[in-house]
Amino acid sequence: MLKDAYTRFFAENGDALHVTAHSHHPWPDVTREAHLQYWADSARLTNEKWEKIFGEVVPEAQGHVANWIGWPAPARIAFAPNTHEFVARLYSCLDWSRPVRVLTTASEFHSFARQTRRLEETGRVLVSRIPAEPYETFADRFRDALTLGYDLVFVSHVFYDSGFLVDDLENLITDTPDHTLIVVDGYHAVGAVPVDVSRLANRIFYLGGGYKYLQAGEGACFLALPPHADVLRPVFTGWYANFRGLAGDEEHEIPYGPDAMRFWGATFDASALYRLNAVMRLYAERGVDGFAIRDHVVALMERFLEKLDALQPELMRVGTMVPPIGVPRGNFVAFEPERATEVEWRLLARRILVDRRGNRVRFGFGVYHDADFVDRLLERMAEALGV
Repeated sequence: MLKDAYTRFFAENGDALHVTAHSHHPWPDVTREAHLQYWADSARLTNEKWEKIFGEVVPEAQGHVANWIGWPAPARIAFAPNTHEFVARLYSCLDWSRPVRVLTTASEFHSFARQTRRLEETGRVLVSRIPAEPYETFADRFRDALTLGYDLVFVSHVFYDSGFLVDDLENLITDTPDHTLIVVDGYHAVGAVPVDVSRLANRIFYLGGGYKYLQAGEGACFLALPPHADVLRPVFTGWYANFRGLAGDEEHEIPYGPDAMRFWGATFDASALYRLNAVMRLYAERGVDGFAIRDHVVALMERFLEKLDALQPELMRVGTMVPPIGVPRGNFVAFEPERATEVEWRLLARRILVDRRGNRVRFGFGVYHDADFVDRLLERMAEALGV
């Protein structure tokens, strides 16, 4: 699909078979050029580079993200070096004069899960966690829990530990009280599956980043804000939250900038946004969108699973997949073999680059893979797993 756009990546990786697109997506060649452009702009403009960054680079990046998630107001998209910064900022918007009530799942990524567990230890946060499994009843169980009322609701669009896809976000959060902050973590969705949350843009915060499927590397995380965020005053606030008004009077109530600026932090490495813009331009030039990516990867996953089922490796059978075949999933497949650590070790020893989360081994596919790659992967897996 776009294999020819990754010549430097393949040159650096040698004979390794990279199947962790869900964890650290390779960077296409254009990102190196973009990174060098950032250095050149910084050398040429020095401190004045921020005028270009906020006048050109950021608006372009906001436009790209808005296009990929169906967000109607690009200016209402903030950027940060990581999603944890946004998690902390959202938590700081809540009323801490009483215990904070949180509804989430038992399968959220560490950026949210660790911080929430630590707050829970203090006794100031009361958390309800809905198990993802059984997957077929997840939506009903989550909706039932919502009726109890919460200050913060946090749920993934695609779950990082299984690839389980919540394919009807709109119905999932129906009838949630207006005062509740609803955050959807789209990190494993954007750039992997078609995303259109335009019908929810007046209600939810949508979180994501460029480290995985958007291929921009570290530092290009984003948060799309609904209109009612304008009344929020994050306690955890950086000076960029009022970047345009720095010459004004801050002796009285701390002011916040318009649109998404109130959720910005402080000085950051903007090279990530240069890389993000370069990848998005590449996709536009090649006519690649969420639907094209999804069709391409689904075909690869189906080929992989069909041939793996024919191999029947004792250490990792198709029947150990989570969620099982037929349940909506993102662009990776996860297995739960009895000896997951051994499986991972055997694969890595044969230069098959996968990853493991607990007792689950994950295989992710992307735009730089093709049918030939899948066949070579399975041949090497047969050797590694003793078929």
